Amino acid sequence: MASKDFSQYRAHPWHGIEAGPDLPGTINVFIEITPADPIKYEIDKDTGYLVVDRVQRTSSLPPAVYGLVPRTYCGSRVAALTGDGLEGDGDPLDVVIFSERPIGQADVLAEAKVVGGLCTVDKGEADDKIVAVLPSDRVYGGIEDISELPEVFVERLRHYFETYKWLPGMDKSPCVVNSIYGRDQAHKVVEAALADYRELVGEDAAKAANG
Repeated sequence: MASKDFSQYRAHPWHGIEAGPDLPGTINVFIEITPADPIKYEIDKDTGYLVVDRVQRTSSLPPAVYGLVPRTYCGSRVAALTGDGLEGDGDPLDVVIFSERPIGQADVLAEAKVVGGLCTVDKGEADDKIVAVLPSDRVYGGIEDISELPEVFVERLRHYFETYKWLPGMDKSPCVVNSIYGRDQAHKVVEAALADYRELVGEDAAKAANG
């Protein structure tokens, strides 16, 4: 029997979907990019549709699926965890998901377990990248902390985020990964991004969105 608890219209991936079933450890992720995409897609904040942000100029491809956590925002609280008096980048919190079986399609939702993250600064703004795994994955699902992932996977992530915006003619990349952190710090970043979102939209709006 079909559920009566449904939306007649497509929910906005940023504002209309719950952040996760068991926060901050288990999150929902709206996938924007797959490892096969030479195009940089990202969510349009007004419509909720995926749009073409840019054609990647270099051969750099993401080493894992990449997306955002609904109802999160990188504002002052996320930036404070980075330090150095930075501001947040003003976007939803970014996530990469490792999966033994490749996820070859964007514009889908996935439930993921937070295991760590990358403290990333993009053009002088805090732009953390949460690292997660699929709980049902038979290879990576049992991982609880980023330290348990193969070291080369984390190296690839770091290399990608430090080079994907580095173009010919630039003296240096606008993106720097300051550090790699584990699950406990990642949980703090998720909680900070949830609080930044509530401040962005207002507590009443956030409560209404949560039903």
